[in-house]
Amino acid sequence: MKKVVFLLSCFVVTLHGQKNKDPITNRVPVEQIEEYSRKFDEIFIDDPSKAILLLEKALQEPEIRSSAYGQAEMNFQYGRYFLDKDLSDSALHRFTSSRKRFIDLDSISKVNEIDYYLAVLENGKGNYAKAQAIIDEETSVAPKDRRDSLLLLRFINLRATVFSNIDDQKSSIERGLEALELSRKLKDKPREALALKALGSSYHYASNYERALEYKKKALAAYRELGDMPMVGVLLNNIGNGISVMGDEEGAIPYFKESLGISEKYENFNMVAITSFCLGRSYVRLDRAVEGLPFLKKSLQISQNITKAPKTEMWALNGLANAYNRLNQPQRAIPLLNRTIKISDSIQRRADKVVAYEYRSTSYELLNDLEKSLEDHKRFKIASDSLATIERINEIDQLTIRYETEKKEAEIALQKEEIKTLNQEVEISNLRKGLYAGGMASALALSGLLVFGFRQRIKKNRIAREKQEEIYKQEIEHKRKELASQTLHLVQKNTFIQELMENLEKIKNSPEKFKMEFRRIVMLLKKENASDKDWEVFKTYFAEVHNDFDQKLKTLYADISEKEIRLAAFLRMNLTTKEIAATLNVLPDSILKSKYRLKKKLGLTKETDLTTFLNTL
Repeated sequence: MKKVVFLLSCFVVTLHGQKNKDPITNRVPVEQIEEYSRKFDEIFIDDPSKAILLLEKALQEPEIRSSAYGQAEMNFQYGRYFLDKDLSDSALHRFTSSRKRFIDLDSISKVNEIDYYLAVLENGKGNYAKAQAIIDEETSVAPKDRRDSLLLLRFINLRATVFSNIDDQKSSIERGLEALELSRKLKDKPREALALKALGSSYHYASNYERALEYKKKALAAYRELGDMPMVGVLLNNIGNGISVMGDEEGAIPYFKESLGISEKYENFNMVAITSFCLGRSYVRLDRAVEGLPFLKKSLQISQNITKAPKTEMWALNGLANAYNRLNQPQRAIPLLNRTIKISDSIQRRADKVVAYEYRSTSYELLNDLEKSLEDHKRFKIASDSLATIERINEIDQLTIRYETEKKEAEIALQKEEIKTLNQEVEISNLRKGLYAGGMASALALSGLLVFGFRQRIKKNRIAREKQEEIYKQEIEHKRKELASQTLHLVQKNTFIQELMENLEKIKNSPEKFKMEFRRIVMLLKKENASDKDWEVFKTYFAEVHNDFDQKLKTLYADISEKEIRLAAFLRMNLTTKEIAATLNVLPDSILKSKYRLKKKLGLTKETDLTTFLNTL
């Protein structure tokens, strides 16, 4: 009897164990869990709070709650929610717990996905080396299928963002172009939009604001089409930033306000902090510092206490310090700037440190501590040394040109292959005609007509393709000439800079030679500033590439001046305001005014983009 009772007890325990069996062997819980995950993804984009309610409902299911897979998946989704809310500590705890369970379950694909979000988390916290290490490990293995390829695409996009955050814009744009091409091959609209956004940011930080704005507007349109409103909020902020940095603060404010409204609605705290800073900064620049202070304080409070994002905190600190300087309260600005410099050193982000030195120099000047003010001004000048800026920007532009050129060359190769295939089809058709010729006299005439028509169509297609191929070759040659033109200009400018640097070194090492060397430097500057011969050489190259652009302008607008033609030529080359100012040795504000006057002379409306118009001539 005891044996019977024991066996029955074992049977009951076994049944209970099978009911709550691990999902690797029991498919019912896995199917339920995956269904909840799919619904979570659908809701999460529009309303994260509703998505979290769905998770709570899922955890009430006994089979999910008792499943190791279920607990791992739910922790993963909670991690995504907390990351979206910029609650980094909670997100890290959930991701770490989920990752450990998925490793135990040997679910490598889920581990890889969690690693992506861990890299996003480290990037947001300013731990760029950790983020890079995770990305490097995950991208070392070639993708096996579409799902793996999509995850690889996400890692490439993230790598572009990390490079941008550490001020390596060249590498960032390389990765961004790679991600854009892969997203289009995979026909993945969300990742394509993300790649466009990343490229916009990279070009912005590389000071190529016009090109940055193009990518940002394309990304905004893509996210509106996808219905991803939180990302629409992000892109509105990005576009506002682009307009702001080009000098139009009033034009930027509506974008910031719309962005802030969307980000607050969807509780995107990181964007609330960033956009609050941007809005406050615009008010300060418009000499409305009192209006800007509440937004800057809000940005600092969120970045310190909620998102714990060092980069945003530095922006807010610098913005507040600038506002206090404008309000003649430098004693309140200095502690804020000291903290910016400390954070900057800890995460190796030089750009914000440069700004802090500049603002702190102003603070000391307002306090009449001229010695400290001069020290900080020297630090600012050394840190913001821009001798390599022109070369870096041209290098970045060359990346884009090379990408476009290689893309066209690939298209030509593909068309050649298509032409070859069509010719092979003709040969096969002729062979079949010969085989069936005997005993098919009546069909031969009809067959001959069909073959003749087919060959004529092939010939017509081949001619059309050859014409298209020639057009592509001309476009590639055009790009190469344009690149040669830019390189020539860069070499001339760098030669002058090198000569100037050598003379400055002589003054530094031999103060007694100051007067003589100073005169030589002045002569060099005059020579460079009045280099009509260089301009004529440049015009010759430019005319070859741009089909007598200056003559077209003179024909259409008889009263246009030589200076205005020169400005139009630089705009046609897609040079930024900052680059043109450096080339002509004037302030950027002067170029902005010249652009305005040129636009007025050409009779363009406010809505018409000057550069776009010039590119149509």
